Amino acid sequence: MVSKKIDITTHSVDQTQQLGQKIGSRINQRLIIPLIGDLGSGKTAFVQGLAIGLGVSSDYYITSPTYTLINEYPARLPLLHVDLYRLETIQDLEDIGLDELLYDQAVLAIEWADKLSQNLAGGCLSLQFEIIDCACRRIHLIAYGHNEINLLKDVESDIKALISRS
Repeated sequence: MVSKKIDITTHSVDQTQQLGQKIGSRINQRLIIPLIGDLGSGKTAFVQGLAIGLGVSSDYYITSPTYTLINEYPARLPLLHVDLYRLETIQDLEDIGLDELLYDQAVLAIEWADKLSQNLAGGCLSLQFEIIDCACRRIHLIAYGHNEINLLKDVESDIKALISRS
């Protein structure tokens, strides 16, 4: 599958949220966003910004659905925030209906997506988070699929401008 990769470093939680907001504001169709990284690496901060960019009301507090497994937020495109941290088996994934969500007309942000063994439907925009220090995060954005590559190209200059201000 065709892909495009951008590596960036954010220097604060705010910048990680702004990255999510920039991407969210440009999404105009369903999108799967696998989020991979250790605890505290910035996955939820990214989703908080993504929600703002998609137009989720500020009445909603965006938090990791560690215990609820899936949080759904209404927006210009619905945001489904999934956390696979507590799931251990393929049966657990089936029980929460993840297969069906992969084909939903929504933005699907999946924390701990490295637990998935299946190929994601129709491409995705994968984010891999690395902790550099208490504030800095190295984030690898990898777009798989033509629509996802076009999205990443569309936000590339915004992302570079965001990071260069630090």
